[in-house]
Amino acid sequence: MRPHPRRLKPSRQATAHPLSRVAIVVFLYCSHLGAQAQEAREGVPTAEDAIGLKASSLMEEGISVKQKQGAPTFLIGDRISGHPDLETVIEGDAVFRKAGTVIHADRLEYDQSTDIAKAEGKVRVNRGGNVYEGTHLELKVEAFEGTFENPVYQFLQNDAHGQASKATFLDESHTVVSAATYTTCRRIPGPDWMPAWVLRATTISIDNDEDIGIAQGAVLDFQGVPILPIPALSFPLSDKRKSGFLPPTLALDIGATSANGTELAVPYYWSIAPNRDATITPNLMTKRGVDLGAEFRYLESTYSGTVRGNYMPSDTLRNADRWGLNVNHTASIQTDLAYAANLGLTVDVNRVSDDNYWRDFTRASGVFTQRLLPSTVSTTWSSGGFSNTIQVQKWQTLQDVTAPITPPYDRVPQLNTRFSKANVNGFDWSVEGDYTQFDADRTRTLQPNTQRLYTLVQLSRPWLAPAGFFVPKVQLHAANYQFDAPTKTGAIYESSVVPTFSLDTGLVFERETAVWGRGFTQTLEPRAFYVNTPYRNQSMLPNYDTAANDFNFASIYTENAFVGHDKISDNNMLTLGLTTRFLDSDTGAQISRFLVAQRLRFDEQKVTLNPSSAPAAAGQSDILLGASVNVADRWAVDSTVQYNPLTDQSARSTLGTRYSPSDYRVVNFAYRFQRQVSEQVAVSWQWPLNDLWGDQGRDMGPGRGQGEGRYYGVGRMDYSLDERRLVNTVLGVEYDAGCWLGRVVLERVQTSTETASQRLMFQLEFVGFTKLGISPQRALSSNISRYKNLREAGTSNSRFSTYD
Repeated sequence: MRPHPRRLKPSRQATAHPLSRVAIVVFLYCSHLGAQAQEAREGVPTAEDAIGLKASSLMEEGISVKQKQGAPTFLIGDRISGHPDLETVIEGDAVFRKAGTVIHADRLEYDQSTDIAKAEGKVRVNRGGNVYEGTHLELKVEAFEGTFENPVYQFLQNDAHGQASKATFLDESHTVVSAATYTTCRRIPGPDWMPAWVLRATTISIDNDEDIGIAQGAVLDFQGVPILPIPALSFPLSDKRKSGFLPPTLALDIGATSANGTELAVPYYWSIAPNRDATITPNLMTKRGVDLGAEFRYLESTYSGTVRGNYMPSDTLRNADRWGLNVNHTASIQTDLAYAANLGLTVDVNRVSDDNYWRDFTRASGVFTQRLLPSTVSTTWSSGGFSNTIQVQKWQTLQDVTAPITPPYDRVPQLNTRFSKANVNGFDWSVEGDYTQFDADRTRTLQPNTQRLYTLVQLSRPWLAPAGFFVPKVQLHAANYQFDAPTKTGAIYESSVVPTFSLDTGLVFERETAVWGRGFTQTLEPRAFYVNTPYRNQSMLPNYDTAANDFNFASIYTENAFVGHDKISDNNMLTLGLTTRFLDSDTGAQISRFLVAQRLRFDEQKVTLNPSSAPAAAGQSDILLGASVNVADRWAVDSTVQYNPLTDQSARSTLGTRYSPSDYRVVNFAYRFQRQVSEQVAVSWQWPLNDLWGDQGRDMGPGRGQGEGRYYGVGRMDYSLDERRLVNTVLGVEYDAGCWLGRVVLERVQTSTETASQRLMFQLEFVGFTKLGISPQRALSSNISRYKNLREAGTSNSRFSTYD
């Protein structure tokens, strides 16, 4: 739209007439105030009408069409001349400013009738934060159409820059630069500077609506060497999603145990809609063939999910078609039923083609590398105090001749309902009922399938106060079984009823103290937990979903020694524990915690998980000792010891320490010991190697590393002390050059006692452009606690970041 004549008032003389820069700006701004006054008379509120602070539309990231049309035009310069409502000439440090567009030049001509601006000399154009500098500009301002000779440019969102022989502005969002370069390497003053990497192209088309660039006739130079000729390529200008080929990945398997050979994957990403996308990944395995992988994701207001699949036609090693499927779907379904107005639906399907899939495709999606694959469909709903679940769950068990496993039971189906009420005259109570049909291959489980119905009733009366708590509770567990074949005792039906009484009580004491001159609040929290469950013979009951609880601080204060509903342990025991915490007096943050607990069993436990299990003897249990310490978020220590006072030995111990003085500096150490089972140590780290020669780096902000020219050592080593060998190993080096990153990582994973899988991962990341090679990021983040990527996607820059 042309500027309104009232807002642009040049001199009426045809000859040049010098005016001061301040006078021109004040005059044009007063014209804009006059327009505001006119809008106020027409009922449009102005800033003067506002009461208090309000958000200003002037600070919005996007500029609406109405704002552009109503915005004033500012002309600033040392001298101005021209004709009213026609042409205007600005000479000497000329500035043209209007609605997100700023033009600087030595000389500028603006024809108001055609809305064309011509600039010469040192020309600089800032359009929404994208900056172009050159020698000659001709531009139709409102439509932003025109040409720019010999421009040097810099883009807002990713700090990329380059130069071209010509820039053609098609509209405010689309630009084509010819004989162009593109790089994100920081420019260093001096005529001899060359970027570490640069994309050279015949043309680069810039689309600011989609935040993508499309290069034609391109070649990628790295350290002055052409490494990748590209006839056509699209690349991102920001973190916004876009369709296109992702960087190819190349995996090199090392050693004779490699089952797949070298792998080359070329993923294609398809941005279908803002809430749907897909990734299609053909993967060439030199020893097997082509594995076709795909992932589809969707997100709607009431449902979301992911579908993943892999298909390899005619695996040359197995002489068979191979496939894997994973479906994950969650939904919320609104109904007209008063008792089930909102249904929750969950679908989780995991299936593969054969028993060897987990062994042959070790780099597939995580679920495909497991030997037990669950598939579950469930729906849940609640109303008042009721919560209900209907579930069907089936397992695929991938058997191995050398190490067979007993398959878990399918639940076809499981129906569960629970009703609970809290604080009814001070009492909490609940009733739970569950019907499950368990089904499995009886030749492997060696026991009949069954239909099981159990009921669990609980009643408690909590007394809670800041200084402590007192919670007595009674519960009754009743189970009934109907088998599809006689048990070893010849029974078709079995049942059990087991009552339990428990009492949980504790106190909390506090005091102010000081350690090494630092103020703390120290707590002392003694706790006593008594449980009495009379013995009921349950040896005739098969086991369908029950396992022994681990002995730790989470389970030591529970009524049942088992998890599940086939066996309820008989107990007459008291658990005593003591916890002390040190809390920061100013923030309340927990600095350290120390725990100790032990069970005193008054009678021998008679109910065991299976006939071969040894019953828990009367007397004192092992002692649990725990400690957790955090010092200024640098040092962290977490340790648990299970100590047997009869043998004066540790039955099980874990120790974990972490030292992390800053981002990108972390060392983790872990020690795990279980007597007569295993003993291992693990060390993992990420640390700048430049520290060795005194280069400490600097904080570049989140996800920006610690400066250019820095090396980082990364790795993890798991060593088995009893086997005297390394189990798993990850070793690598990362290099941050500022505008590019290099990573070399060797990963060795033990697949059995005799074999291991090894691969070498190498990646070049051209920051803000693309990546080449196979990414080791998943291996590093999963093996190194608190590992930080040297580059993380950040928030988008604002158009005010480069405001003129």
